[in-house]
Amino acid sequence: MWLHASCLLEFNIPVNTPFLLMLRPRSGSQQWVGREQYVLNPGVSAIEFTDPFGNLCQRLVAPAGSFSVQTSFDIQVADASDASPGAPFMPVEQLPEETLPFLLPSRYCESDRFTQMASSLVEGVSPGYDQCQKIVEYIRTNIKYAPGEGQEIISACEVNQKPQAVCRDMAHLGIACCRALSIPSRLVVGYLETLQPMDLHAWFEAYVGGRWYTFDPTQDNLKGGRVAIAYGRDAADVAVYTQFGDPVDLLSMNVSVEQISPPVY
Repeated sequence: MWLHASCLLEFNIPVNTPFLLMLRPRSGSQQWVGREQYVLNPGVSAIEFTDPFGNLCQRLVAPAGSFSVQTSFDIQVADASDASPGAPFMPVEQLPEETLPFLLPSRYCESDRFTQMASSLVEGVSPGYDQCQKIVEYIRTNIKYAPGEGQEIISACEVNQKPQAVCRDMAHLGIACCRALSIPSRLVVGYLETLQPMDLHAWFEAYVGGRWYTFDPTQDNLKGGRVAIAYGRDAADVAVYTQFGDPVDLLSMNVSVEQISPPVY
């Protein structure tokens, strides 16, 4: 399917402030960017670079006063997310080197503290994809998805003690449990076409059967229409904007996603 997606961030900047932004999707095996627009108002010079996880990042200095960032793009994505029950566990010694950072504990995914729990959750389940799915079922059963309720980022250990959580925090718990089983897992931030209320969304991917597969504890059925913007070990790696120095006011954030006819360029 083809989607048109956009995100508008509006700030009040007290003094000239350095920013790192992560708002541009990149084309890959699961998505293809057909057209893109990126507008800074007022216009300032920006430098783009690729971070260690392959994300497209922009650095700039926002001037004092009103400042906005607007991105929009047409992008082709899969109608349905791939699922592969039975996809096998990959022994660590056979994993590609680029997956190895996603085996380790990280700031919000303390996988070293979930070894016993994760093993208990998947007892009797075939190693690999089916274990990941079992973990997702545990999260969905025990933690209510509450969009918009979690402003402060919390770790997997904290999430596991709460009755409800946002998408990002539920993904953190899934990642921690998968890594505890030596399954590489990473956080994904992006857009989901069917999300209500509309906002940016987070889910996770796990590496089994020789490739990355999508898992989303917030959804009863795994939906397609996903646009990935950024990948990382946890939320510390995938902030759509990071500012340095004196605090700034985010006045508004508007996200929209709609299905469109295949564009003709």
